[in-house]
Order: sequence, then structure tokens, then C-alpha cells
Amino acid sequence: MKLLMLGGTEFVGRAVTDAALGRGWEVTVFHRGRHAAPAGVRTLTGDRTTGGAGLAALADGTWDLVVDTWSGAPSAVRDAARLLSGRAGHFSYVSSRSVYAYPTPAGLAEDGPLVAGASPDAGADTPYAEAKRGGELAALDAFGDRALLARAGLILGPGENIGRLPWWLGRTARGGPVIAPGPADAALQYIDARDLADWLLDAASNGLAGAYNTVSHPGHTTMGEFLEACVQVTGSRAQLRWTEPEVLLAAGVEPWTDLPVWLPAGELYDTLHMGDVAKAHAAGLRCRPVGDTVADTWAWLRERGGTAPQRPDRPSVGLDAQTEAKLLGAPESP
Repeated sequence: MKLLMLGGTEFVGRAVTDAALGRGWEVTVFHRGRHAAPAGVRTLTGDRTTGGAGLAALADGTWDLVVDTWSGAPSAVRDAARLLSGRAGHFSYVSSRSVYAYPTPAGLAEDGPLVAGASPDAGADTPYAEAKRGGELAALDAFGDRALLARAGLILGPGENIGRLPWWLGRTARGGPVIAPGPADAALQYIDARDLADWLLDAASNGLAGAYNTVSHPGHTTMGEFLEACVQVTGSRAQLRWTEPEVLLAAGVEPWTDLPVWLPAGELYDTLHMGDVAKAHAAGLRCRPVGDTVADTWAWLRERGGTAPQRPDRPSVGLDAQTEAKLLGAPESP
């Protein structure tokens, strides 16, 4: 198989590239040159944000499969997909479950209502949900029934450049009492980037098309299992202090950003952690245990000296020490 990876040097794109190389595929990586591509790939350089001139390196060549993880202007997906539609057999676009109209009820499947106002021609100032839906429309317009839309949610694992799991690992590694957002048995829904990569390659090889919600089953793990795994793999003496959501919210703690991964019960929790994923799992999606994801991410972090990369277009995450200290002075949850 011949793969063209649009990106391929960071997180999900790198996971796809590594997975394809592991299968012995012929891999071409098209990127802006900001990060080194892995050994064993053919590298093409260009900046798709500059329009046609930025795609000049893609003027020639044929591929069995294109994978695109783009999160910016939908017009960049449009331009690349149109250029490649006659020279590539299949186009897989890593989208997001954010494309569903909010609020997204628990158990929503791929046929749920989608955000309004999305366009494949939209520019760089497009909000995230509309940008991802616009990217979907661009992929469908160019490739039709040869386009696969992988609607991921929370993505974790080695290579993460958002900071969610790396922050929790760094915090538990420091030890001492740690604010743990309750309840401990709250179900989490996510996917390891490597599991997403493997499924994308399998699905494309099998000619799958259309939209798939690509995350674990709800309750694949819990907040308690997730944080206990962080404590265990870091070998620290961290003590999880489980704290009720009401206490955290009253203190001004922002779910998802101050305490990554965590959301209190409600519409946003249902959206991120309670989606219907039966279609993707019936099509072969498999998710490794949370302990493996956490342990492998910790090993990767240690190889990097403990500091994860940070995407410049995403804000840093994590609870500040002063707020945590104040919360630790409050009574613990029973």
C-alpha cells in the first residue's frame, strides 16, 4: 500500500505514519518542515495554508490512501483533496465528534444532527466544530464514497501535544496530595492515538467510507482507574484527594482545562463521554487498556526529559498550584 500522510510528524499523524511503516507500506509525508519526519518515509515539503503554491510538491504522484488530520481552515482540506482526487484511491479525514449539533445527547450515533453553517470554503478563523465539519464536506466533495470520516473525541497516548495526560502524569509524579475530580466511578470515553491509527489503516484497506464515531465504548475506563494508573506508573507517593464536582466548580475550577479529561455530569459530559460507537467497533475498532496508554505515555515523556510538546494553537492545561493548595485545605469527599 502507498500512503500519503498530510502532516505525519506529530501526535495522530505521526501515529498513522508509524503504523503504516510498521506494516511495510510505502509512506510519503507532506508537511511544513517544522518537525522531523520519521526515518523511512519520502518527504515532501509545502505549506497548505498558502493555497495552490503551497501544494506544488503534490503535483505529481499516485497513492492508494491519503490520511488528513487538518484542524484549521476547511479550504486547506478542500484544495488538497481536489488536487489528489484523481490520483488517490481513498481519503481518510480525521474529524471530530464536535461536528454534532450541541448539546449532543448521550447515545448519539453518526446520523445525529450536525452543526449548521459549515462550508468547505471557510477560512482560518472558522470555529473548531464548523472547521471540522467543513473539512468533512471538502473530503466528501472531492472523494465521495471513497471518503472516510473518523469522528474522534478525546485522544490520548504517546506523542500527545495537547497536554492532558502529560499534565496528569507530571502532577502525580510530583507526589503529595493531588486534587482528584469526582466521582471516581465516572465513565470515560477516549481513544489511544495508536488504536485510531491502526483502525484508520484497516478501514481504508477494506474500503470503508462514511462517518464513524472512533472512540472507546463509554466506560472503557473510569476517572478513578485513569488517575490510579497515573500514580502507579510514575511510582510516586501521590495521594488522590477525591473532591466533589460542586466544590470544584464553586472554586472556579474549569472542567476539561484546569483538570484535563474531567467533566461533571451534564450536557458536555454526555457529548464527550457517552457517544454511540457501535458502528466503528463492529468495523474492527479495538482499544487497548488504559494502563497501557498511561504507561507508554509516561515512558515517552521520560525519554523526552519529562516535557511534552505543546501545540501553539492550543492553550496550556492544568490546575495552578495556588488553586490546588486552597482546595486541598477543604474537607475531603467521603
